[in-house]
Amino acid sequence: MLISVVLPCYNEEAVIAETYKQLTAVMQEINEPYELLFVNDGSKDNTLHILRGIATTDASVKIVSFSRNFGHENATTAGLNHCSGDVAVMMDADLQDPPREIPGMLALMKEEKASVVYGVRKKRDGEPWLRLFGIKVFYRFLNYMSDFKFPLDSGDFRIVDRKAINQFNSLKEKNKYVRGLISWVGFKQIPYYYDREPRFAGETKMPFRVLLKFALVGIFYFSKRPLSIATSLGLISIILGILYAAWALISKIMDQSYVVGGWTSTIILIIFFGGVQLLTIGILGTYIGNLFEEVKARPPYIVEEKINFE
Repeated sequence: MLISVVLPCYNEEAVIAETYKQLTAVMQEINEPYELLFVNDGSKDNTLHILRGIATTDASVKIVSFSRNFGHENATTAGLNHCSGDVAVMMDADLQDPPREIPGMLALMKEEKASVVYGVRKKRDGEPWLRLFGIKVFYRFLNYMSDFKFPLDSGDFRIVDRKAINQFNSLKEKNKYVRGLISWVGFKQIPYYYDREPRFAGETKMPFRVLLKFALVGIFYFSKRPLSIATSLGLISIILGILYAAWALISKIMDQSYVVGGWTSTIILIIFFGGVQLLTIGILGTYIGNLFEEVKARPPYIVEEKINFE
């Protein structure tokens, strides 16, 4: 059984050599053929230079290098597109997902005859509580909004077999939410619980704005519920408008001297209805923007260099 380890890398010069060292030690203990597939996502530091040096001494190290930064999801996609293994281990290169857990995940996959074993974090060391709270809220909100239910508190750290890899590679959409699509393809999928460690070195490549963009992709690519919410808000605004008009009319009939109130009520209504309209337009615009990205049919990434591929 050939095992592929897929590792997206972006500016990981401080940790990439240690990642290679730990992964090599673990894979040699497993005693199965393996390849370490590093996807350089347009790094601006010495990540690619370090990887080239490693690849010259170890033929099991393969490198796919992008022409620029295309993002973590596209780097993971490229790894799954180019890997040769019967199974693929998906993990980040920062050692927060500990390589020592791989043998246990493989054993669980074999024991349960599963197509996917996904890591579920029991705890996440070295991360601020506000970020942890936001991540927990995101996964639960995504499940609420989505037409499809995802495993809670799971990340990219998982093992997928060739059947699931082939199904993922057959999907034609360009803007992929990888962990969502791996869950969506189905087959038998089981959790593996582990403790996520702090980064070995360097800084996180997932600041709040990236996480927010990531969340929006997950929501708008897996759910039509935002459109239902927009419709519901439209109906609520119509009902409130009718009730307000009826109140104003009845007040006028009951008291001939009554004059409809001043600017306060008018401003409130304008803000409410204007907000509903803008929110609805924004939701529709997001879906239209996603369609626009898909119909352009641009490739999700451009490979500048491949190393140690036959």
